[in-house]
Amino acid sequence: MTKKHDAIFDAVLSGMGTEDRSQKKDRGAGRFLKRGNAIGDKISGDVDEKTLHWVDPARCRMWDRHNRNYALLTPENCADLIEGIQQQGKQEFPAIVRRITGEDGFDYEVICGARRHYAVSWLRENNYPQFKYLIEVRDLSDEEAFRLADIENRDRADISDYERACDYAAAVKLYYGGKQKDMAQRLQVSEAWLSRYLFLAKLPAEIVQAYPSPNDIRELHARTLKPFLAQPKARAEMIERAEWLASMRLVGATSDGMPWNDAGKVLDELKRAGQGKAIKRKPRPSRTHVYTDRGTDYNMTRTDKGRQITLQIDKDVPVDDLRKLLEKFLLDRSENL
Repeated sequence: MTKKHDAIFDAVLSGMGTEDRSQKKDRGAGRFLKRGNAIGDKISGDVDEKTLHWVDPARCRMWDRHNRNYALLTPENCADLIEGIQQQGKQEFPAIVRRITGEDGFDYEVICGARRHYAVSWLRENNYPQFKYLIEVRDLSDEEAFRLADIENRDRADISDYERACDYAAAVKLYYGGKQKDMAQRLQVSEAWLSRYLFLAKLPAEIVQAYPSPNDIRELHARTLKPFLAQPKARAEMIERAEWLASMRLVGATSDGMPWNDAGKVLDELKRAGQGKAIKRKPRPSRTHVYTDRGTDYNMTRTDKGRQITLQIDKDVPVDDLRKLLEKFLLDRSENL
C-alpha cells in the first residue's frame, strides 16, 4: 500500500469510535448501497474488472514489436528498479501482457514492462527465487498494443530517440497504411512532432554507424543534419566523413580531440563535413585500418608491418564489392604517399 493510500486509510479509521449509533446505521446503509451499486455496475459492464497474476518471468517473452531493446538492459541501468523491488518485497505495478498459445515455453508476451521483467528475472537468478512477475492480461490488437506501449514509454529517458523513431517508422506502415496524419491523430501528437522522428529513422546507415551507438543519436541531431542531407554535395561529404569516423573507431584509432566515442563531437564533425569545413586530421599511427563502403556489407582490413602491407577480406566477397574496397585502399595510398 502506498503512503497516499495509507493516509486515506488512516483518515477513515480516525473517526471510528466517535460516531453515534444513528451515524453507524447511516454509514452501514450507505456502504450497503455502494456495494450494491458496485455489483450492479459490474454486472452491467460499466466496470472493467482487472485480474492480476504472479508468474514466473521465464514464461513471458517480449512482444516482437516491443519498443525497447531488451538486449541493452543491464543490472546497472535497471539498478533503481531492482533495488525498489528488493525494498518493497515485490513488484509494485503490473506489466501489461497478452496471452499466447501454441508456443512452447511461453504463456504470455510482454507489451509494457520489459524493465520489470528484467529486474525480476535478474533477482531470481541472483539468490532471490521468491520474487515473481506481476502481470495484467489484456486482449489487445497489435495497433492497440503499440499505442499502449508508446503512451507508457514516451517520456522515459531510458528509451532512446532512435529506438522510438524506428518504432514509429515501422508502425506507420504496419498499422496506419503509411498515413502519417492518421498515426499522429491516433497518438494524439502533432504531425510536425511525428515527422521529426520519422526523419530520424531514415538517416543513412553510414551516419548511424558513425556514432558510438545508435542509441546516442538524438532527434535534434537529425534535425541539425537534415539541411545538409538535402544537398547532394553536402550529403556526399557527410557520408564520406561518417564512413571514415566509423572505420577509425572500429580499429581503435586514437587522436587528440577526435570524436571517436562522443556523440556530440560526432555531430559537430558531420556538420563541418556538410559545410565543407571538415578538418582532415590524421590519427596517431595505427598498424591496422578497416576499409568500408556504403555499397557493400563487406570490409577489408589493412595491416602494416615494416615495409609490407597485408590486405584481408572474406573469400566470398563479390567482385564488384572487392573492387570498391580496393579503390578505397588505392585512394588512401595515393593521398599518403
